[in-house]
Amino acid sequence: MQELPGWLKHTTVWLLLAGALFLGVQAWQRQAAAPRVAISGEVVEIRRSADGHYHWPGRISGREVDFLVDTGATGTAIPLALAQQLGLPVEGAVTSNTAGGVVQGQRVVADIELEGGLRADRLRVTALPQLDKPLLGMDVLGRLRWQQQDGVLRFEPRR
Repeated sequence: MQELPGWLKHTTVWLLLAGALFLGVQAWQRQAAAPRVAISGEVVEIRRSADGHYHWPGRISGREVDFLVDTGATGTAIPLALAQQLGLPVEGAVTSNTAGGVVQGQRVVADIELEGGLRADRLRVTALPQLDKPLLGMDVLGRLRWQQQDGVLRFEPRR
């Protein structure tokens, strides 16, 4: 029996590596596309996203948004541009201490609804000009009992 040529061995190894890489990418894409929010009765579980954060789908005054769960934020904050698009009532100017420093924004009033049925009507929210996406702060999260374990945030009503 004759030994296979070197070029055929190398080609076979490269094809096997490319196939393994392809399958790995496919598995990663399937995981990234999987639902991140699971609801069972009054319990909401949110899996950590590929970006390392927890995202909770919801609505601000009827508009669908993706909230970034921010347990370090005292209050809920939204981009100023979004508040203006929604025509949210402005209560006045506000100074806010953020991770990026002190910024000026507006205090607005909004109705918040989160996937899983949690609502906060007429919530005072900070609208900030350089904020990229809505942040869900402890003014809402503090109404719930929650825990984090193995990349999952679990929320349930306080009893």
